[in-house]
Amino acid sequence: MLDIRPTGAALSAEIRGVDLSKTVDEATLRAIENALHEHEVIFFRDQHISPEQHVEFSRRFGKLENHLRVECCKPGFPEIFVVSNVIENGKPIGTQDAGLFWHSDLAYMAEPSRGSLFYAHEVPQDDAGKPLGDTLFASTTAAWQALPADIKRIVSGCRAVTSYAKGYYRDRKSGPRPPLTEAQKARTPDVEHPIMRTHPYTKKPCLFVNEGYTASIAGLAQEESERVLNLLFEHVSSPEFVYRHQWHAGDFLIWDNCSTQHKAMFDYALPRRRRMERTTLTGTAPF
Repeated sequence: MLDIRPTGAALSAEIRGVDLSKTVDEATLRAIENALHEHEVIFFRDQHISPEQHVEFSRRFGKLENHLRVECCKPGFPEIFVVSNVIENGKPIGTQDAGLFWHSDLAYMAEPSRGSLFYAHEVPQDDAGKPLGDTLFASTTAAWQALPADIKRIVSGCRAVTSYAKGYYRDRKSGPRPPLTEAQKARTPDVEHPIMRTHPYTKKPCLFVNEGYTASIAGLAQEESERVLNLLFEHVSSPEFVYRHQWHAGDFLIWDNCSTQHKAMFDYALPRRRRMERTTLTGTAPF
């Protein structure tokens, strides 16, 4: 039986007593998956795993994505997306400013990601030894449930236009990104998703818009679309729906990309190093 310890926030729980460097039996894996559906963000402290073990464990939950930005993937591991401020041989080893805005991973795809599995290799600290670079997670199920009835009436049945280009080109701490290639554009056309998405496993309603990639509401005039979206963006990130994860090296965290969105805290810079690695589960078309 898993030792599951909810954090007391609207989402998130720590799971103790599991060593991910060893093969997890099927019953424990199902219990971990159930905990993910219940708590939306789950994490394991003090893990010591290799890239091979990271990929192998992740595949137990389903098929993995190979990220669009191949230059940010771990050499030899197209399934592992590197999130880091580290520069080696004059080049960044991964993406330097992922999570600058609230988003859910691959929300811009016709079939957005089911979930992400994130392993902390190096965590920056301040001069007193306090970890920096926390990640904020918001529960989109709690946000939908608490949405005022008049706003629910406006957006129920509506679809939002989600744009990879919007998130890719907006202001970045690391400076402008190189233009998207034709192949990248072909893989990421704008798509429409329901604003109220049904979770594919729990069947709970989720508020599926985010400031990073949601560009407009289909069928609404631009001014009204912006007004409603800004209201939704502010609502979903309200403190009562948010869990703030303080990272430690060895943390392995899994989040649900349907029932959560997240944002990183950029309160550190080199020479304080941050190095994280992520695998991403494929998902299904929202309904």
